[in-house]
Amino acid sequence: MDLDTLTAFFKWCTILNGSLLLLWSALVAFTPDFIFDIQHRWFPISRDAFNIIIYAFLGLFKITVLVFNVVPFCVCLIIGT
Repeated sequence: MDLDTLTAFFKWCTILNGSLLLLWSALVAFTPDFIFDIQHRWFPISRDAFNIIIYAFLGLFKITVLVFNVVPFCVCLIIGT
């Protein structure tokens, strides 16, 4: 696999996962009651526990996107120049 293909791969991974992260963050920020109601129907969970879990997963996903998508994309860009 050549560097151009790898750079394009990480670029699209970054775009797609970054978009998913932004969408998820916007949903949590603007419709928290709606998301809690949906999850509360499936799982008996308190509101405080839901807030802790959802923000922990958001933080974990953000770190994962940065480490496994953004950083390799930047490295490919640096190596390619």
